[in-house]
Amino acid sequence: MPGYLLHVGALVQCAHMGMAQPTLRNPRVKVMGQMIVTRVSVYTISGCTLPPPTAGNGPCVMAQWLTSAVRVRANGLPVLLSDSQALCNPTGTPLSIKVTQLRVKGT
Repeated sequence: MPGYLLHVGALVQCAHMGMAQPTLRNPRVKVMGQMIVTRVSVYTISGCTLPPPTAGNGPCVMAQWLTSAVRVRANGLPVLLSDSQALCNPTGTPLSIKVTQLRVKGT
């Protein structure tokens, strides 16, 4: 299914409103003047409101992507799309892509 390419300026959050940022960027491909992100990039999460163990199993610390583009690659790596899915560690909750660029689509 087509989705918009994910870039470093996109608003990505864990299920508990923590802000997620990519650790790796692709410097060769840009959309709207910002570098895109590929599937190999782990996202670090800050500001997760889920309490630590005994009250919960959080907070979310990092997230790994499970799905990405099938046909679009940058430097041989699949790019992330607005419909890509990721799971946070250690909570197992998903990341949500709230806002991204709306010009370039991939499948």
